[in-house]
Amino acid sequence: MHILSSCYLFKGLSKSQLLCLSATTKEIQIQKSELLMKEGQQAEELFILKEGAVELLTQVEDGFELPIAMLRNPGECTGTSSLVAPYVYNLNSRCAADSKLLVINKTALKKLMLEDHELGCIVMKNLAQHLLDRLKETRQELKIHFKTIFRSTQS
Repeated sequence: MHILSSCYLFKGLSKSQLLCLSATTKEIQIQKSELLMKEGQQAEELFILKEGAVELLTQVEDGFELPIAMLRNPGECTGTSSLVAPYVYNLNSRCAADSKLLVINKTALKKLMLEDHELGCIVMKNLAQHLLDRLKETRQELKIHFKTIFRSTQS
């Protein structure tokens, strides 16, 4: 249950809510280099890192993936596309080391969120905040790249 409470999606949930959520999880072991999810694939599961490392990548063109992030800390998650329509993964995720993960099926999580509206609101509020933070980071990176390009054209 500690792993779930350290995941940003589940911050603020009560102990009883975390227990209900815990009942929907299963633990899996994935070997280094195995793919967890593929960009464009139907998003059916949410993955929470327990041990190991998971690399998040985006497909730039055939045969070329751009690294986006590395999950190394217990409680970090991927697969949040399973919570938002059209329910399609928007990244590839591959184990960078032998790993243990908790898996939550989207149908089970959605059912729990419908049964406990407070839990659902907390999860979606946490997801929205995370996505806004990521958008802010992306805008900052774009500004840096734009300034670099602009300066190089001025030389």
